[in-house]
Amino acid sequence: MSVAVCDTIVTLTDQGVLFAKNSDRDPNESQLLEAVPARTHPEGASVQCTWISIPQVRHTHAVLLSRPWWMWGAEMGANEHGVVIGNEAVFTRAPAEPEDGLLGMDLLRLALERADDAEAAVDVIVELLERHGQGGSCSRANPSFRYDNSFIVADPDGAFVLETAGRKWATERVRGAARTISNGLTIPGFAEEHADPLRGRVAACDRRRAITRAGARVARTPKDLMEVLRSHGPTHDPRYGWLNGGMGAPCMHAGGGLLTNSQTTASWVADLRERGAQLHWVTATSAPCTSLFKPVRMGEAFDLGPDPTDRYDADTLWWRHERLHRAVMADPGALLPRYSHARDRVEAGWLEDPPPAAAAFRAADELEARWLDDVLGAGLPDRRPTRVRRYWAARNREAGMPTSEGSRSAAAAMAGARP
Repeated sequence: MSVAVCDTIVTLTDQGVLFAKNSDRDPNESQLLEAVPARTHPEGASVQCTWISIPQVRHTHAVLLSRPWWMWGAEMGANEHGVVIGNEAVFTRAPAEPEDGLLGMDLLRLALERADDAEAAVDVIVELLERHGQGGSCSRANPSFRYDNSFIVADPDGAFVLETAGRKWATERVRGAARTISNGLTIPGFAEEHADPLRGRVAACDRRRAITRAGARVARTPKDLMEVLRSHGPTHDPRYGWLNGGMGAPCMHAGGGLLTNSQTTASWVADLRERGAQLHWVTATSAPCTSLFKPVRMGEAFDLGPDPTDRYDADTLWWRHERLHRAVMADPGALLPRYSHARDRVEAGWLEDPPPAAAAFRAADELEARWLDDVLGAGLPDRRPTRVRRYWAARNREAGMPTSEGSRSAAAAMAGARP
């Protein structure tokens, strides 16, 4: 079974607010970066969310979203007013709603579309939660999988944590240097009353939260939070537990878990320090340890190809990167260093002088094609445990991933066709 687990971070620096999130979901559940413009809607209009339709408001704000390919809602996103939100699955003792409601991802998108600051976004989520409830399948691969949600909601002035259990909720304004959430309820009193500690332990939420909290407290720049999202914990390479695969660290790698598995499918760092000029650093690809963070400003144009699905498609950015990600994971200790220093140099240049989003995505695509050709050309064996190799072989068959030889030919063709 797969499970949606995540890590969300907010850091309050002397210069302003930084936000970050890893979205961890089913390994073949591609995630797309989508810009939706502001719109005015007719009186009496409705909006079709993932499972239910609700009344629409007259005006919705422009938003930038990272969402699983099959959902209306989003795992993380921002709006034109500098509001950013990330959500987490939380496991509670609240009884399931008898009928479908809003997913936590729907609540996140609705809040971004309707609120112009963080406090108003919290109010939107609470009002919709109490009216419509939360419920419905949260996984395309496992339709019976459902969960409640927690959120970090931030803007240039600060941040809130919002935690839920069914239609009940609690909020907390973020004080101090940083706050992180990782699939477990954390607000005193509310957590003790509603948390399901067994499922929380399986999700390793306390272990990951300890890592993100330590990193967030000392983070001062977007680069610092990128490194937190790339963390594999105390070890340099991913570790695979018998029960839950690689869920013990923020940069999550699926495989080998007897009870559950999850994979980081997209990552985001938001720099809210300059009011009115927020900058978002997104991978739009899985596994931040193998990815480049690209800069995106609200309203910028970019073309990532057709919307991806759960089937391999070389025309889509997310699946092109999967060739590199899945090849590197065969032996990350040997293969990732073949290009990670070059990746870091590129990111350092972008952080110093962020290029337009379209240019950054084009450059990243060209670089990753060359890196893939080099990684495949190394011809190194897969050093992961047998159970992990079998797990990924099954996921690759399900997605229709090309073979190693096919990937090598495609990478060489891409690299040869580009400057």
